Amino acid sequence: MQNPNSRTPRLEIERIGGREIRHAVWSAKAGSKPQRPILFFNGIGANIELMAPLAEWIDDRDIITFDMPGVGGSPPPRVPYRPWMIARMTMRLLDHLGYDKVDVMGVSWGGGMAQQFAFQHPSRVGKLILAATSPGMLMVPGEIGALSKMANPRRYFDTQFMKDNFRALYGDEENVAGSHADRISPPTRVGYAYQLGAMVGWTSAPFLPFVRQKTLVLMGADDRIVPVVNGKILETLIPRARLEVVAGGHLFLVSRANESVPLIKEFLAESDEDFEAKKAA
Repeated sequence: MQNPNSRTPRLEIERIGGREIRHAVWSAKAGSKPQRPILFFNGIGANIELMAPLAEWIDDRDIITFDMPGVGGSPPPRVPYRPWMIARMTMRLLDHLGYDKVDVMGVSWGGGMAQQFAFQHPSRVGKLILAATSPGMLMVPGEIGALSKMANPRRYFDTQFMKDNFRALYGDEENVAGSHADRISPPTRVGYAYQLGAMVGWTSAPFLPFVRQKTLVLMGADDRIVPVVNGKILETLIPRARLEVVAGGHLFLVSRANESVPLIKEFLAESDEDFEAKKAA
């Protein structure tokens, strides 16, 4: 068993829903009051270690995440998959780990998965946090130069390419490029391709009006990949959504943690009345 005083995650590879999946659980620090855990969906090609700072910033809750098939320590998928399949697998992972209701957070590609999970398994979701993401196929695209580099898996295989193109890719301060690149474990080419293909033709727009969870939409003012207007679309379509725009680009959760993390913590702690008052303001 994991030491309750440690924030080192418990990492395991297990067969969940017919797939071998590497997953991680950070236990809340000792003495924390019981709160809903956070289920985190990562960005495309991103391994567990890239979201490790979140566990340091929000240390009073259990945090659960996993590597998508073919990413990090999860073996490559044998066949393509769709978002609903991953949502179903995620529910089975929560069952396996003994978690019932969770707050759900997704960033970029993972924001789409978070939307799918919230719609598909609403009884398992408390609050919803969508960061640097969009409604999928109907999104307003970012800059062509940034999108072309984003689609290129070289950013994960070639550390120098990542560092040289960091600002073009993410629009963030370059002083976080090194630490970000150092945590990367390159995805397999099949895993990356299947992750790209999973969202082809997918959009959350038809079902977002039926998502009833209180939702915080976080967008970076200088995001060159997912412009702020996509956050406004999400806020419009989700009945109980509130949009907050912070400085920084696509990786504002890392580069602007001092601004974005307090917003997340405040949202997770606020009452229904406070949420509605802020939404109406």
